[in-house]
Amino acid sequence: MATQPATGPGPPGSPPPNRPGKSRGPNASSQLRSARFWITLLIIFGVNIFIANVLLAPQPPKSVTIPYNVFKEQVAAGNVISITSTGTVITGTTKTAIGATPKASDKATHFSTVLPAFADPGLESLLEQNNVTINVNDPNQQPPFWQTLLLSLGPGLLIVLLLLFVMRRMAGATSGGILGQFGQSKARLYDPERPGTTFADVAGIEEVKTELVEVVQFLREPLKYQRLGGTVPKGVLLIGPPGTGKTLVARAVAGEAKVPFFSMSASEFVEAIVGVGASRVRDLFKKAREAAPAIIFIDELDAIGRSRQGTIRLGGNDEQEQTLNQILTEMDGFDSREGVIVLAATNRADVLDAALLRPGRFDRRVTVMPPDRRGRAAILKIHTRNVPLAPDVNLDAIASNTPGLVGADLRNIVNEAALAAAARGAIAVGQADFSNAIEKTLLGSERNIMLSGVDRERIAYHESGHALLGLLVPGADPVRKVTIIPRGMALGVTVQSPVDDRFNYGETYLRARIIGALGGRAAESLVYGEVTTGAENDLHHVTQIAREMVVRWGMSEKIGPLNFSENGQPGPFAMNNPYSEGTALMIDSEVKRIAQECMAQACQLLTQHRTQLDTLAQTLLREDSLNEQEILEVTGMLSRNPRDTGDPD
Repeated sequence: MATQPATGPGPPGSPPPNRPGKSRGPNASSQLRSARFWITLLIIFGVNIFIANVLLAPQPPKSVTIPYNVFKEQVAAGNVISITSTGTVITGTTKTAIGATPKASDKATHFSTVLPAFADPGLESLLEQNNVTINVNDPNQQPPFWQTLLLSLGPGLLIVLLLLFVMRRMAGATSGGILGQFGQSKARLYDPERPGTTFADVAGIEEVKTELVEVVQFLREPLKYQRLGGTVPKGVLLIGPPGTGKTLVARAVAGEAKVPFFSMSASEFVEAIVGVGASRVRDLFKKAREAAPAIIFIDELDAIGRSRQGTIRLGGNDEQEQTLNQILTEMDGFDSREGVIVLAATNRADVLDAALLRPGRFDRRVTVMPPDRRGRAAILKIHTRNVPLAPDVNLDAIASNTPGLVGADLRNIVNEAALAAAARGAIAVGQADFSNAIEKTLLGSERNIMLSGVDRERIAYHESGHALLGLLVPGADPVRKVTIIPRGMALGVTVQSPVDDRFNYGETYLRARIIGALGGRAAESLVYGEVTTGAENDLHHVTQIAREMVVRWGMSEKIGPLNFSENGQPGPFAMNNPYSEGTALMIDSEVKRIAQECMAQACQLLTQHRTQLDTLAQTLLREDSLNEQEILEVTGMLSRNPRDTGDPD
């Protein structure tokens, strides 16, 4: 999507009136002249220092350092013309070039040496006998005044000039005062004449688009709503998990309304300098009012909109709170008839300050949830518009195999499938490419590691236990694939996904999930008489589901129909448990009971179907991977319809 400076629509070649950021007035010209002046002054200052200290400074002649005894030998030989003594250091010149030793290659007519610490009373007589000119310098002689002045004042003067230059540039801004350009908003303005996104590019969240149609209609026809005294919400808050399309739908609103769209991340408001965030908020709303009707979009609002309650303040105020207060003030300060609407997105609505959510600020809250199966199919159609698809591609089947995934995940799957097809030189993306992309996205890339025969067999039985129980337990999700090829952190994987999306879970279904998760551990115990560490991830899911059944959903007779969760999390993982220690012990006991009952049922089913377990494991060892149809053929359950095992609840 193309971006441009913060200007509104207008005829090409002519800046629109009263729009910031496009035309250069006298203030901008004076700032430019001032900047050029200070830059020129600094350059001249630096060039002068360089010329005085480098170009014009006299270059010292080449000199060698010789031992004191060599010096005396040269004096006695009549080769020394003159010497200069500065403290204990003696420098001088000779008639012919000398070196530190007679065979030294580095020689010169200028030399230096050091007078020994002990006295040498015969040196002066030796020098006079050989007609050597003797000069003496004061070792405490002060450097020239200009050099002292330059060394003492030069760095400070340079720093002062730099500070004056920066302050002049900062003070030149019309808003923010000394904050200057730091206080100008960094919002990106998307071209309303060339919208890069419309509602046609958004799928899977139809109810969200319906909610936002009213916003679009108001921006297009404000008088239609104002004639009956109605006012459109000042702010619309989009709430949903990451990747569900909150930013995309906000851009689509701007594209449909064909109005200036100012986009900025909430983290861009906050800087280390206190007051910059509030200044940027003022500048952003000022530009939006001048470009009205317009939309302001603030992404990741929770970065600056966190609740102020219970926060320890070390000072009177901080940057985050100042920025939040300014946003609250600006949203209160503009009239809905101005045609400025604030859209914001967050996936942490629970941490937002209550002042943001009250009527008059973000009046309307729209929840953007992950798409259902039909929504995922529609999203796949959008992302594959420019992708050549093979005849065997079934987008509905791909949507069925990706429950819980959001738009960003589906876009990544399409991209991975296209890259895989291009890597093998195909002219179109096939169904196998999508299947591999789904596995790579959800499970990770294949790992080429060498496993012993014993380990492969144990993994085959482990995954066969999962797969077989997925077919045997009523209410379990259908088994789509089982493999013993290592992927990501797993040595083997059993893929199960529901026929249709689920939004309500019965106790039978949850127990089926636990039994299926314990299938690998039960198979290892049945076949080998011991368990391994391979069930760690399975046990984590078992514990999580069983505890939530007891703590959140009241699926325990001893605990009763009570909810002991704290902010949506089970009690033991919360900061303060809302129950006593006795209740905590009872909860632990019930969680353990559910897990043990499911484990016993898993062992019983696998014992009864041991032949099918062995057959499935041996087939896996030969084939490495089996799809749903192959699993049913190997286990002899072709007549079993997975849809008949749905949760009776």
